[in-house]
Amino acid sequence: KVVSFEKNVDDQIEFVNVIDRETNRGYKVSGKVFVNATGIFTDRIEKMYHPGHKKTVVPSQGIHLMLDRSFLKSDKAILIPKTSDGRVLFIIPWYNKVIAGTTDTPIKKPKIEPSPLSQEVEFIINTINQYLTKTATKKDVLSVFSGLRPLAKGSKDETSTKEVSRSHKIYTDNNLFSIVGGKWTIYRKMAEDVVDKILKNFPFENVGSATNHLSIHGNKEQDPTLPDHLQFYGSDLPDFLRMEASDPSHGEKIHPNYGFTKGQIVWAIRYEMARTVEDFLSRRIRLLLLDAKAAEESASTVAKVMASELGKDTVWEDNQVTEFIALCKKYQLH
Repeated sequence: KVVSFEKNVDDQIEFVNVIDRETNRGYKVSGKVFVNATGIFTDRIEKMYHPGHKKTVVPSQGIHLMLDRSFLKSDKAILIPKTSDGRVLFIIPWYNKVIAGTTDTPIKKPKIEPSPLSQEVEFIINTINQYLTKTATKKDVLSVFSGLRPLAKGSKDETSTKEVSRSHKIYTDNNLFSIVGGKWTIYRKMAEDVVDKILKNFPFENVGSATNHLSIHGNKEQDPTLPDHLQFYGSDLPDFLRMEASDPSHGEKIHPNYGFTKGQIVWAIRYEMARTVEDFLSRRIRLLLLDAKAAEESASTVAKVMASELGKDTVWEDNQVTEFIALCKKYQLH
């Protein structure tokens, strides 16, 4: 967590004071240039540097609903190009489920865990029911998850988020560079533009960008014949399967309705930097997004394996379960 900046006489940042959230230890990090790539919290960081900083980010909430695969009897996605309020909606087959979204709701105050609004849920259900194989209700929603887009504020006060540009902007304030706006799909272009702008302002050696030709780790064409729970590993799959076979307990399922195994927990810790139950169930195997109730029911099993692998005590284990179950409630419609 960034706590504060230390500036020199030229008002340039020399150090960033940060706190390790696992150990609560503080550190002082030095640098010649600092990049503020904090999404919806960009303005919060900017205000640490200049208290008079004016707003550059317009947060917009989007939610998604997860349904059973039986609601869409097709391998093809559906794009609804113009909904009742003039937006775009999609229905996509995903890991033997159906994902439907999204919304575009202005949010005044950004937060780590945004919550879906009832009107957003109703809007998606009412719209997709015109196209689904069978009628969906709130009871059919396996998981609902929300995100906030860090839209770049324009030069005028737009009346709605759909009028705000999805392009990105880079703001320079001495040796602090802030990137706002943009989309996941162009993250490499955004990063390249930031580095290019830094090179124009500071005398670093320009070696040219290679990002267009760099593969993400594990890059390999997906094999549609693989079971869903093994679709995550790409070129790492042979290594994972060898590790899983090395211990009989690694092949045990973490939930009876899904193929995910204890070996995947161990792999996520050793090779994918998983540190918490949420890391694994939400960001490594996506079970929280696929089926929030199943994720909740898997929490104690995952915590036990993680505690053993990480050398944690039962207090840590119990806290992990409690925290994750509380999170799961936010992904379920009650």
